[in-house]
Amino acid sequence: MAWLLLFLAGLCEVAWAITLKYSEGFTRLWPTVGVLAGGLVSVYLLSLASKQIPIGTAYAVWTGIGAVGTALLGIAFYHEPRTALRLCCILLIVAGIAGLRVLSPQN
Repeated sequence: MAWLLLFLAGLCEVAWAITLKYSEGFTRLWPTVGVLAGGLVSVYLLSLASKQIPIGTAYAVWTGIGAVGTALLGIAFYHEPRTALRLCCILLIVAGIAGLRVLSPQN
């Protein structure tokens, strides 16, 4: 269950990061509310997951999910660069997340 919470926390991390673009420097109300809500839910779910997952692992996986998800959405929706080297770097982050999951103590 802790890993599911951590995955959901990572998805909320992606949501607030993408919503941040639409807040236009926190000058638009509803996108700003979305950023704050997504951030709070994300950190709350991370705190729940870290009760059972070592904090170093939980934090690294959380930020990794956020980084990968945000980078992929940037490529898909905002026409950010889709170079082979950039995609390889994203794959390295995914490999790191998977490695931390596999090598973490099971609770």
